[in-house]
Amino acid sequence: MKYGFNLLLWTTDVQEADFPTLEKLKEIGYDGVELPIFNLDVDNFAKIGAKCDELGLGRTSVTVSTDEENPISPDAAVRQKAVDRLKVAVDCAAAAGATHLCGPLHSALGTFPPSDELLGFREFAARGVARTEDEWKWCQDVLGQVADHAQTNDVTLVFEYLNRFECYFANCAADAARFCREVGHPNLKMMYDTFHANIEEKCIRTAVQDCKDQMVHVHISENDRSTPGKGGVNWDASFAALKEVGYDGWMVVEAFGLALPDLAAATKIWRRMYDTEDALATDALAFMKSRVEG
Repeated sequence: MKYGFNLLLWTTDVQEADFPTLEKLKEIGYDGVELPIFNLDVDNFAKIGAKCDELGLGRTSVTVSTDEENPISPDAAVRQKAVDRLKVAVDCAAAAGATHLCGPLHSALGTFPPSDELLGFREFAARGVARTEDEWKWCQDVLGQVADHAQTNDVTLVFEYLNRFECYFANCAADAARFCREVGHPNLKMMYDTFHANIEEKCIRTAVQDCKDQMVHVHISENDRSTPGKGGVNWDASFAALKEVGYDGWMVVEAFGLALPDLAAATKIWRRMYDTEDALATDALAFMKSRVEG
């Protein structure tokens, strides 16, 4: 197992000023870090990658899609912008030496269709799902193109399903796995995230079994987005399920705090739930190792 920490606890834009954080995470004992890729500056990510090489830290990365570059937009021009933006995000990941580009790549984060614009509440209920078949196909076309670009850069796209309050396109492991299987691209896979699963999945074991052939990444995130192991996630079921399918890839802590006002608002963090960032990182690593190696 490789243990990582998502840098969104500290920053949305990793710069040289964040090098002490990288050094601290290495000192704590992490194998790697997950880099937010929102500022698409390839040269900057090359510098970040060089520092991580110096420290002996592996890298994964994370990004999101936006309304202006939405892979499921009915506007073909917007979908093309999504392809273009995600390709540059892949370039940034590659420049940093990141093996994975993760996140809700599939649709604009936090954007929901007006009920009267697409299907209406009655038809939503009849279909049992808000997304349309067109959106499903549009997204597969967009991510298939980006996956081709990722393959030439030795980066794997990692599709992240989100809970119902953050997106409507994909809310469970089974749907994410089906999406990836249908595209059938070696550089498009999916992740399992304990936070979203805690909200959406009826059975943790079943969810992990549903996606075991497509799962290449795991986010370890508590129900309150704070220190893993100190909240309400069913960790016994989570680690047992991952062990049962033989998962042995990156296990990355994703936690959020109040240091970044815009991100705190986006992730709905309204109170401080840990003593210090260093303490959270230290406790999280000890918790993961106790469950995986203990």
